[in-house]
Amino acid sequence: MDSQVLVALGLSLVGGLSTSLGALFVILNQAPNLKMLGLLQGFAAGLMLSISFLDLAHNAINSIGFLKGNLWFFAGVIFFAIVVKFIPEPPITPSSESKKKKHTGDEGGKDMIKKQRRQVLFSGIVTAVGISLHNFPEGMAVFLGSMKGLRVGLNLAVAIALHNIPEGVAVALPVYFATQSKWQAFKIASLSGFAEPLGVIIVAYLFPSNLSPEILEGLLGAVGGVMAFLTLHEMLPLAFDYAGQKQAVKAVFLGMAFMSASLYFLEISLPKEMSL
Repeated sequence: MDSQVLVALGLSLVGGLSTSLGALFVILNQAPNLKMLGLLQGFAAGLMLSISFLDLAHNAINSIGFLKGNLWFFAGVIFFAIVVKFIPEPPITPSSESKKKKHTGDEGGKDMIKKQRRQVLFSGIVTAVGISLHNFPEGMAVFLGSMKGLRVGLNLAVAIALHNIPEGVAVALPVYFATQSKWQAFKIASLSGFAEPLGVIIVAYLFPSNLSPEILEGLLGAVGGVMAFLTLHEMLPLAFDYAGQKQAVKAVFLGMAFMSASLYFLEISLPKEMSL
């Protein structure tokens, strides 16, 4: 169990630290390339959809049957829909913040700028809290995937890491605008990502190491439902907004193809005991 927890912690740290990459994307560029951000989000959406349907849900159905596998999958969908309803994630709209920055600079007026910066700072902090709560179940997903095998945990971590880069942008951009501090923007965005390893630590003590194979497969099927809901509810709309529908769809299928190839090469390269 200890080694599984350490592996899951390492993988979740990769995902969590990706928010730091998003923050760097903001503080190293005066105007972030939102189209590239949208393409990255579409690519990550393709990875997530492949994992959800072609790996997690597929394996659950094969292992515990069509009915049980689907029940677990849609239980994950319902669970995350409830999470989103009661702990709504603030809208990730860096484009509006960048426009606001330009607009306030043009109008002038120190009092107005201070007021707007306070409002934007509050928005950034709320976004950081929302994303932290949102990242918590992702850490749980990485841990459950790691219990199944390195292949599953690694694929989940890669997909979640790519997804977290735009989230880092969403936190860092308003904080940077409001405080004019690169360090504050980087720090707050990075802290929001550490909810993922925290999720690993907590779930490691909720689930015993001797979970039955049927329960483990069912939980992974539910993780597939969570990932599918996350992708369709948040990632695809952002990809369409920033990159345009046609380019985003291409990025989605490119991500699906990349993940399919990844699943295949990991399957043939990893030892059987690690890739089950």
